[in-house]
Amino acid sequence: MWACRAASRALALALALAAPAAGAGEPGSAAPPQGRPERVVSLNLCTDQLAMLLAAPGQLVAVTHLARDPRSSTMPAAAMAYDITYGQAEEVFLRRPDLVLAGTHTTRATVELLRRLGVRVEEFPIVESLGDVAAQMRAVGRVLGRAAEGERLAAEFEAGLAVLRREAARGPRAALYYANGWTGGRASLAGEILAAAGFENVAEAGGFLPLERLLLAAPEVVITGEPYPGASRAEEILGHPALVPLRREGAIADAEWVCGLPGVLGAIARLGALRTGMTE
Repeated sequence: MWACRAASRALALALALAAPAAGAGEPGSAAPPQGRPERVVSLNLCTDQLAMLLAAPGQLVAVTHLARDPRSSTMPAAAMAYDITYGQAEEVFLRRPDLVLAGTHTTRATVELLRRLGVRVEEFPIVESLGDVAAQMRAVGRVLGRAAEGERLAAEFEAGLAVLRREAARGPRAALYYANGWTGGRASLAGEILAAAGFENVAEAGGFLPLERLLLAAPEVVITGEPYPGASRAEEILGHPALVPLRREGAIADAEWVCGLPGVLGAIARLGALRTGMTE
């Protein structure tokens, strides 16, 4: 235990001594706005995946451990090529990044300490609409110094979305329903994915939706994620006899609507196929 405390004190001292030099171009210094960053670390699942799609070879140094989790990430295999972090400022700083990508809800202590040490940190909000998806692709491309690649990815997404929307006719009433009776409302990324596929969302607002209210709304289909292995009290509600005949598991994988990524188009296409099968 003494050795662990000593190591922690030594690391804290190293960080403190490094801070004055950070602005002078030493490891951990902020990259000039006009220059392309050469050592990028991501601290957010969504920026992990956008950086993997947009960064130049060798530019991205590390992503979060969540990027390797197939339940959270659409790119777990690609993430195996990168080092991983667990959101600690020390492990990030010691990788000598000149840019850190974070979410606005990323651990505040980590973000603030990195900034105090002179590391450039760019934060990105949660994507809450389909319109935000392309905007964030462009924004991440710009901070990586890869604006052309960000524009290409965004334009491809917008073109694919336009095609899917043209193909979608007004369809059945549907509900998104997950563990603990949570639903996604119309003004959410998941809700807009549902609408783009041609479904009418029975829930105007997101949040907790009691099973009784869900059934009174009379959805023709209930979209749920794939259940986690093993028993879970949070997911027991999804096995209610009144709900089972309406359920469609995995039509939207959890990883596809958490972040604004190209995989959103695949989710819309699969939901569109489900809608077509119900209306034929």
